Order: sequence, then structure tokens, then C-alpha cells
Amino acid sequence: MSFALGVERSASGQPWRWRGAGEPSPGLDSLVDELLLARGVSRDDLPRHRDPRIRDFLPDPSAFQDMDKGAKRLADAVQAGETIAIFGDYDVDGATSAALLTLLLRRLGADPMVYIPDRLMEGYGPSGTALVELQRRGAGLAITVDCGAQAFDALEEAKAAGLDVIVVDHHQCATLLPVAYALINPNRMDESELASSHGHLAAVGMAFLMGVALLRELRSRRHFDKGQAEPKILDLLDLVALGTVADVARLHGLNRAFVTQGLKVMAARQNPGLVALAEAAKLVKDPCCRDLGFALGPRINAGGRVGKSDLGVRLLTSTDPEEARTISAELDRLNEERRAIEMLVCEQAEEQAAKLNGASVLTVMSSGWHQGVIGIVAGRLKERFGRPAIVIAECEDGTGKGSGRSISGVDLGAAVLAAKDSGLLVAGGGHAMAAGLTLPKGGLEPFREFISDRLATDIERSRDGRALLIDALLSPGGVVGALCDSLEVGGPYGAGWPSPKIAAGPARLLRTGIVGEGHVRGLACGDDGKSFKWIAFRTAQTQLGQALLASPADQRWWLAGSIKRDEWNGGNAAEMHLEDAALA
Repeated sequence: MSFALGVERSASGQPWRWRGAGEPSPGLDSLVDELLLARGVSRDDLPRHRDPRIRDFLPDPSAFQDMDKGAKRLADAVQAGETIAIFGDYDVDGATSAALLTLLLRRLGADPMVYIPDRLMEGYGPSGTALVELQRRGAGLAITVDCGAQAFDALEEAKAAGLDVIVVDHHQCATLLPVAYALINPNRMDESELASSHGHLAAVGMAFLMGVALLRELRSRRHFDKGQAEPKILDLLDLVALGTVADVARLHGLNRAFVTQGLKVMAARQNPGLVALAEAAKLVKDPCCRDLGFALGPRINAGGRVGKSDLGVRLLTSTDPEEARTISAELDRLNEERRAIEMLVCEQAEEQAAKLNGASVLTVMSSGWHQGVIGIVAGRLKERFGRPAIVIAECEDGTGKGSGRSISGVDLGAAVLAAKDSGLLVAGGGHAMAAGLTLPKGGLEPFREFISDRLATDIERSRDGRALLIDALLSPGGVVGALCDSLEVGGPYGAGWPSPKIAAGPARLLRTGIVGEGHVRGLACGDDGKSFKWIAFRTAQTQLGQALLASPADQRWWLAGSIKRDEWNGGNAAEMHLEDAALA
């Protein structure tokens, strides 16, 4: 792999490489195809990826183990008027999964009970006590969403009480599976090649497939010949998009189709809860992929982190606009409270992590940390130090509740599951990029040593491969608003489908200075006199920012980053959100 533009070491100390096989072809006409090819799309598969639609990517739900069995049982319950309970997780993926099935079942004439556990009092996943209580309240069937893959004891208790449980999950599974009427999970060890290729789906994606299978089963029974209209499950894609992006699921294949089409449904403003939430977040335009992850998702999460765990589901299933506005205002308030708590925990966790900077995995622990923010803080540590991080809140009895976030190419969920199987954890599991765990009293150091040793090779390989990957090269005059439109066609961008990085130059730096809270900005002018604005956020004290500020007026640079429309000037203006620079 050659160095892009010959840059072996940039101003921030990293090499530049072309994201694709070599220097991309010039011209905007082929830019979208270049973006798709560089993200792993084969040339003969380009047509369906240019405009990803559900029908072009949706697998036959029957490909998944237990899907047909679960759909038949759920169809039986719908037709018999049996009471159905939905047990969800308290994060966005769990809330959207529970809301999707709730809304679908309501449209089929059922009125399911919904149960979301309290993060602090009950912890993650179904408990036997909660499932038995649902059975006592009349449920004959329960569906767990975004949890259940490791709920061995709880599902045993449910079975003993006579409650059938369908597990719809996406977290890592062990070879031995818990007892359930049906366990639907693309990450089962015994899945087919087709099903396991969808292991990157969020739980809400699996819930959608469950819904598709349910409607197909009811259709085969001629259920809708009796006058009841068949629900349009595609109308629920706004929930699928939100859960997928908020759970940082890789936007490959079906996930990218889910988000592309889900954003269109969201723009139609059909869900009163999402409309109210967008208003609370002060989103004046139709939400984009970034808004799902940074504006809507955190507010849904705030209920489960520092407030009432069921607020997210109540909002997303509300049909009353006034009720939706009230819940959204409460979630907005809780989100501000969450941010204040997060800042304090993050500061303390970073101090600990800095002393462990030689460790492969940064595992930090303290009493007094709020369990509702440790996952977010783990993500902050991962971004700052460039390695997996696990943040553990120590409980009064000396045990710990932990949450971890990983980097690309390092499967944290599998490692945590291995630690549990080795007896180092009371409970644990997750997926490649995120995991949760329960640490026994006095178990920090043995676990810290195990997880670092197990992942050291993968982490080193991932870090050695670091480089800024460039998608296209432009002259300074090519940084215009029309380019933004062309780049957006290759989206939506997110986890596993990175936003395009554009290099522009050679250019001299004019009017360079510091603005706001440590941002460096200026004007880049090419040899032909054409120029564009750029800004490098929070870089004033970094190696990159200092190099830009000290640049002589006649020095020529390659600048690299994301191209965004200049919202202040409108029209065809654009600017670069600069991520790196190198001498030309």
C-alpha cells in the first residue's frame, strides 16, 4: 500500500494512505463508485449499493435458527388473544427494539406489557424474578429484546413457571445456550453462513426481521383475509435506523439500507415521540445519521442512565403529541444531568488511565462512579488513548459493574465472555465493539491482566495499521458545496462505513488563528488563487495545531479532512473540517 501524496509522516505524526487500492480516479462522475469500492463493495455489486433498499438486502428470516419457531409461537399468541410481555434493555437499541414490537403488535390487535429493568437496581438483562412476575400478571409469552443470550438462570426460572420466552438478541453467545422457547441471534455459534454474516445487526434489526417473519406467518394463515389490514412494517424503519446508529452497529449491507430508508421515514414525521424529541434537541432540519447518534440517541439513553428506565419506550410508543412533548422535555433535562455526571467521572477516569498508558486495555475502577455513565466514559477513554477501555463502578460490597468500548479489529465482547468462562467475572458479554461485565470483589487485577494479555496482539496489529485514509484528491477550487452533495450519495456514514476524507492542495495558509475553545481556523489558497475555509477543532495545543499556526506565508500544504457545507453563508460555499496536514 503506497503512501498517499508521498506523506509518510504528517504534521500529526501519521502516514497517509489511499483508502482504496490506489489513487482514486479524477472527476466527480465516478466519485460515488470510488467511495463504495473503497469501502469493500465489489464492482459488480455497485448498483444496489448506490441506492440501498430493504428488498435488495433483506435475507429470508427463515435463515436464522429458531426464527420460524418463534414466529409461529408469536402468531399463535396474537390469534388467541394471549397476553404478551416484552422485556427490553434500557439503552437505545433495547428501547427501539421494544417499541418496534410493541407498535407492531398493537396494530395486530394485541396490547403487550412492556418491562424495562432499572439499571441500578436490577442490572442488565432479564431476571428470573421479573419474568416470573410477568407470568403472574397474566403473560403466557415473553419476548426479550437486546438481552437474554446469557440469561441461563432467569430463563430456567421462567420455564419452571410455565412462561414461554423468545429471545431476540445480537450479543455474543456461548456454545451452550440458555433454555428458551426460541433463541434468535445471528451470533449463535451454530448459525448458518448466511445468518452469521448478519452478526453486525443491532437488536432492533433482529426485531424487525422477527416482525417480517411474524407477518409472513400470519399471512400464510390467511389472518388478514378477515378484514384486518396488514400493518406496514416499513413504517417502523425510523426506529430501526435510530437503534442501529445509536448502538454503533456497522453500516454495512442491510444496516446501511435500514438507516438510509429509516431516515426517509423519520423525515415524514410519523412517530409523535421522535417528532417531539427532535424539537427538544432543537433539530430544525430533517435528522441525519449524525443526529441519531449525537442528538436523539443520548436523550433516549438518558432515561435509562440517570432517570426512569422506561421513558424511552414510553416516548417512542406514544400516540399523544402532548404526552410525547412532556416525556421529551424530561429526557432533555435528564440528558443535561447525565452530561454533568459524565464530565466528573471522565476527569477521574482519565487520571487513572493516564497512569496505565502502557497497558493494552485501559481498565479503571472507582467507588462513587455512576453506573449510568461508565459506558460513555469508556468511549471517551478509547478515543483519547486509541485503545480499548473498560470503566468499572465499584459497588458498596466491593463488586464492580463495568462497561467497555473497543477499537476496530479488536473483539472485546468475545474477550469478556472468555474471562467469564475462566471464572474471572460473575457475568459478562457483549459484541465486538462494546461489552458489559460484573466483577467479583478483589477481582480487578486478575481481570485486568487477563484482558490485556488476551487482546494485546490484536490491539498492536490494529494500532500498527493506523493511517489517515484518503478517499479523493482535489485542487483548492474543488472544495465547493456541490462536492458535499456528491459525497452524501455514498452515505449514510457511521461505524464501519467511514465518512470520506478529502485531501486538497497544494495551498498556502492565510489568516490562520485561534477561535472559540482552542479551534484553529484559516483560509487555504491554491496556486491558481482559488481558496477555501478550514477549521481544525480543539487542536490549538496539539502538534498539528501548532504547525498550522506557525506556518510561513509561502509554505505550501496538503490539507485533509471532511468537506461540509458552510451553513452560515449557504449557497455553494463549503469548508473543510481539517483532521491533518502535511507539507507539500
